[in-house]
Amino acid sequence: MILASACLCGIRCRYDGGAKPAARFTEMLGRGECLPFCPEQLGMLTTPREPAEISGGDGFDVLDGEASVLLRDRPGDVTGAFLLGARRSLQIAALYRPGTIYLKERSPSCALREGPGAPGVTAAALMRAGWRLEAADGG
Repeated sequence: MILASACLCGIRCRYDGGAKPAARFTEMLGRGECLPFCPEQLGMLTTPREPAEISGGDGFDVLDGEASVLLRDRPGDVTGAFLLGARRSLQIAALYRPGTIYLKERSPSCALREGPGAPGVTAAALMRAGWRLEAADGG
């Protein structure tokens, strides 16, 4: 069993209401080999929702209280929702114990290497907990 960002599995959970499906993950989901999760939905954010970005650092800095997650296009702080999503993602990982967790790049939650604020908040939390992570991108 693996865990994968839900948008990679074709689930419409991105901020814009869309998905970024990758055939590999949609096929694994269909075979019951993949558990999709969306840290932002786990943090109680709606879909669709306003885009957000990490301000003042990266995901590790958010975890340490040294940076924030702010709405991109208007004033608003959603740091608490991103931290809740990261905590719940850690709980899911502890429950299912996946060999690998695949995360969507260019996300304030899931990014491992790409984009401002990388790693994202959930990626940083999973890294600190010692999980094996792989970056993935969908279409």
